[in-house]
Amino acid sequence: MRLEQEQQSRFGFAESVRCGKSQRFEQPPASESPSPSPSPEVTLKVGAAPVPHAEILEFIKPALKAQGVNLEVVILDDEGQLNPALKDGQIDANYFQHVPYLDSVKGEKGYDFVVGAKVHVEPIGFYSNKHKSKDELPDGAKIGIPNNPSNEYRALVLLQQQGLIKLKDGLTTYEATPKDIVDNPKKLTFVEADSATLPRALPDLDGAIINTNLVLEAKIDPKTALFREDANSPYANIITIRKGDENREEIKKLNAALTTPEVKKFIEDKYGVAVVPAF
Repeated sequence: MRLEQEQQSRFGFAESVRCGKSQRFEQPPASESPSPSPSPEVTLKVGAAPVPHAEILEFIKPALKAQGVNLEVVILDDEGQLNPALKDGQIDANYFQHVPYLDSVKGEKGYDFVVGAKVHVEPIGFYSNKHKSKDELPDGAKIGIPNNPSNEYRALVLLQQQGLIKLKDGLTTYEATPKDIVDNPKKLTFVEADSATLPRALPDLDGAIINTNLVLEAKIDPKTALFREDANSPYANIITIRKGDENREEIKKLNAALTTPEVKKFIEDKYGVAVVPAF
């Protein structure tokens, strides 16, 4: 009888093992795999001109934050240092220049940069404290123009489009100076100056061609321009990055965030004729 009980006991135990009923040898239930921790936030430093570039970057900060990118906007006192800062790795990208300007300096300075998003055009305009129309400009009028190569060419082309001067044929490198003028009916004289000084110089000039970002910074109403570029300008302001960085995920997110319908509306609502979306 005892043997039978022992056999039953052994067989019962074996059956329970086969059926997975034994509590003695049962493995504890596997715990659920922990959910993967979120990717760490990446900081992206972008150098920019104050207006409108930095303001547009500030607008997209929340959208990038939601994608894990902490956008840090860097404004330097001298915009001319934004390309050296990019070259030296102090910033990850910059946003202040157009392609003709970049082309005019990168060969000279050895910049190995590539172009990211094309964001906006700032149509340059002719401003005057003394005259209400271009027809009022007297003979010998003193005209201020930017002294950096690409913007100087741009200013002279605008004057040519208005019939005030004529440049020699064959200028294809976005570079020209007053020496390239072949016809100047009003005998205009030109003051070549750093772009940033032109708004302050207006009282001493008959007029000046000024970049729109500088007009906005100087609190000049861009609608007061006597004439300006149209929206078909080749001078779209761009995101500039070091070659090889264009495939970084945070750079791709920056380019995408700057070319959304929301950014287009922000630019149109905030700046009107002064800044035109380029996408």
